[in-house]
Amino acid sequence: MVRISIAPVKALHVVHPEEVELTRAGVVGDRRFWLLDADARLANGKRFPQLMQVRPEWDESTRKLALAFPGGERLEGVVEPGEPVEATLYGVDHPSRVVSGPWQEALTELAGEPLTLLWSEHGAVDRGADRGGWASIVSRASLERLGAEAGAASPPDGRQFRMLFEIDGVAAHEEDEWIGRHVRVGDAVLMPLGDVGRCVVTTRDPDTSEFAFDTLNVLAAYRREGVAEPLPFGVYCGVAVPGRVRVGDSVVPA
Repeated sequence: MVRISIAPVKALHVVHPEEVELTRAGVVGDRRFWLLDADARLANGKRFPQLMQVRPEWDESTRKLALAFPGGERLEGVVEPGEPVEATLYGVDHPSRVVSGPWQEALTELAGEPLTLLWSEHGAVDRGADRGGWASIVSRASLERLGAEAGAASPPDGRQFRMLFEIDGVAAHEEDEWIGRHVRVGDAVLMPLGDVGRCVVTTRDPDTSEFAFDTLNVLAAYRREGVAEPLPFGVYCGVAVPGRVRVGDSVVPA
């Protein structure tokens, strides 16, 4: 295990804890918050790439949220989830509550249109509630292969793919071969369920939100079709056995 990445606020910058406690519903606090636009649609990096520049800090125990904006502004406070709202995430009902406080106004200003900040009861993880894919894995070798296919001097930054676990020591796309098998990751056991089809977010630099790598066209040239989704890169996983996972832990397929 070479890197762990979580996003306390979906669409904002990812953070990198040295260890996490993996439950059957993923890492507690991962995608704890998410955003809706004025039409009650998911506000994400596809339409609002500038949100990736906002760096969050979140403490589940104290419910203290801090957001650092690219202009230098920092807003922090204790979150008190408000009234329940009817919201859907990828077509599935997703229990959430409105978050009052200074963060929503600042995110709206950065996005350039009204956004609503929501507290997710279960974590707004892609492929989580609807498919049981509460964790995800990508390998450094896969990133290197992607860079080689593009003829790039270096591989893309793994953070562009916003995967929970980035691993090393396996062959390129070997994680695809683990679909349907069990994989021990630290103290936990995962079951890869399918591959992750990619979108335009993966073309962006995670720090500046500017275009950084032609991910989609490169994948289309050598990995157009996947097991579960087109343009696959990395796998999403269910959690068969919860447990603690640390940077440096071994990753061993059964």
